[in-house]
Amino acid sequence: MTPGARAQAAIELLDEIIAAADRGGAAADTLIARYFKARRYAGSKDRRAVRDLVYAAIRLTGERPASGRAALIGVAVGDPSLAAAFDGGPHAPAPIDAAEPVALAGIAPGWLSSALARSLDEDELPALLDRAPLDLRVNRLKTTRAAVLAALPEGRAGELSPDAIRLPEGVRIEAMPMWAEGWIEVQDEGSQLVSAACAAAPGQTVIDLCAGAGGKTLALAADMGGAGRLIACDSDRARLSRLGPRADRAGATGIETRLLDPNREAAALGDMLGAADVVLVDAPCSGTGTWRRNPEARWRLTPDRIARVCRTQARLIDVAAGLVRPGGALVYAVCSLLDDEGRDQAEGFLARHGGWIAAPQAGRAHGAGRLLTPASDGTDGFFIARLIRPC
Repeated sequence: MTPGARAQAAIELLDEIIAAADRGGAAADTLIARYFKARRYAGSKDRRAVRDLVYAAIRLTGERPASGRAALIGVAVGDPSLAAAFDGGPHAPAPIDAAEPVALAGIAPGWLSSALARSLDEDELPALLDRAPLDLRVNRLKTTRAAVLAALPEGRAGELSPDAIRLPEGVRIEAMPMWAEGWIEVQDEGSQLVSAACAAAPGQTVIDLCAGAGGKTLALAADMGGAGRLIACDSDRARLSRLGPRADRAGATGIETRLLDPNREAAALGDMLGAADVVLVDAPCSGTGTWRRNPEARWRLTPDRIARVCRTQARLIDVAAGLVRPGGALVYAVCSLLDDEGRDQAEGFLARHGGWIAAPQAGRAHGAGRLLTPASDGTDGFFIARLIRPC
């Protein structure tokens, strides 16, 4: 592909990504994979170059751009070689007109930047759009971090989680025998700290209320050493069904699964009232802490969507409270950096549930919990609170 053809391909993909953000469609990486699946003539260097152009445009533009062309012209403003690719040649975009729309650089839509300013310093914002590192969690049911590091000389031990290993970008994990054998899982180091905040131990009863595909459930299983009762719940059948094969690979036996009905979660857990030592609520959220991986997600957010997800979070944390035994713990976490979803939810919970207290945690204190940020911790953004029920 010529430079012009690469630019035109990036514009076409950006148009698809913008449309998907408007209607809640597929994520950018999925759309890119589909695009090239239908265009087998594009070589690996072409695919990589187009992908880099697409993500450069997405990361540059805080507000959802008017078009893919406007988004890519925003990149071309600071890249003369890209601007030259707009030459009107075969398969290339038309020359840039000085009067046409140009997407402006920004971290997030204006309303969202104001909301982020409640929890983050201004100099922390650019790191939200850095490229994310590749982190592994070592599965202690099968091996040790020392053994995995010995087999991965390019890896280095994580600084925050005792099970974390960080690798250079581009390493193909799923092609490794140690992945197939269940020694490792791909998991951000911040996500590992959510499971660690549960302090799950052998013999306990632990409920993962929003388990999804089970990444944190498997970390809890390793902490419990296969002894105790671990229940993984979710309202998404397809996501929850992925836990079984992952648990088999990890050697995590005996995990119970329960499919929940949205808005009727308590009905499926009536037998567990006041019975759990730990309940983890890794709640649905805006995902503002994961923009390094999905930067186009900020184009999908609206104030109404944030308000809806906040109502869901408050309902789920209240459901979870009824499952915790006296003296037990409720761990509330969101991969969001918005106080509406993190600090305010935890403090609202404490105001509604007299006698509960917030347990202190290592790291950056933020209200009743802990805040992890890409700039300060090198992880995805998370709010984590460990709340203790009175005896």
